[in-house]
Amino acid sequence: MLNVENKVIAITGASSGIGEATAKLLAQNGAKVVLGARRTDKLEKLVKEIHASGGTAEFKALDVTNREDVKAFIGFARDKFGRVDVIFNNAGVMPLSPMNALKVEEWDNMINVNIHGVLNGIAAGLPIMEAQGGGQFINTASIGAHVVAPTAAVYCATKYAVWAISEGLRQESQNIRVTTISPGVVETELGSDITDDTSKGFLKELRKTALTSDAIARAVLYAVSQPDDVDVNEVIVRPLRQMM
Repeated sequence: MLNVENKVIAITGASSGIGEATAKLLAQNGAKVVLGARRTDKLEKLVKEIHASGGTAEFKALDVTNREDVKAFIGFARDKFGRVDVIFNNAGVMPLSPMNALKVEEWDNMINVNIHGVLNGIAAGLPIMEAQGGGQFINTASIGAHVVAPTAAVYCATKYAVWAISEGLRQESQNIRVTTISPGVVETELGSDITDDTSKGFLKELRKTALTSDAIARAVLYAVSQPDDVDVNEVIVRPLRQMM
């Protein structure tokens, strides 16, 4: 049997894409999912769908760049269900652009969401998990944590940071599992905030062979479902024809 049933799993960036697909799959396998994102209308719809399918789900508005907001979100999950078994730090943005475009505000936003968002999730959840004697962090990095491509320098830097933070946390943790999920090209809303026309074309070409979000959700399910003494440290999931 999968080691998922009745686990309390908090998911950031849950209103679409990988977060949405993962919430549905985990709930189907008996997890109690708590969903956070800024678009509460989408969260409310998703929770209703999960309830209609017999699953357990709650939601709360969340801005991962706000430390107190993340703390309140994780506290909400604990108050609802008595513990927090897994935190899936999944929220991310990817406004690609060449460095000489100097889109410094977009750089700042990527750093805030992709790095600070993960750190805020860890800061909110680590004391709870240590107090209860165990838990698991799953952090969404990217294939961009392993390779760098033109127009993606800052994005890749944020994902290298997610990988390094996750690995450091893993080495420091005796009772807490830490997993980094590194997706290749996936058909999601990620990149919808690109303002550079060349970068839009680059992403469009990449997505001709993209995976669906369900493929990444299955990787998360695999990591969560392992026995408590098994720590799946990293899963890289690429489309078969993706070269980089």
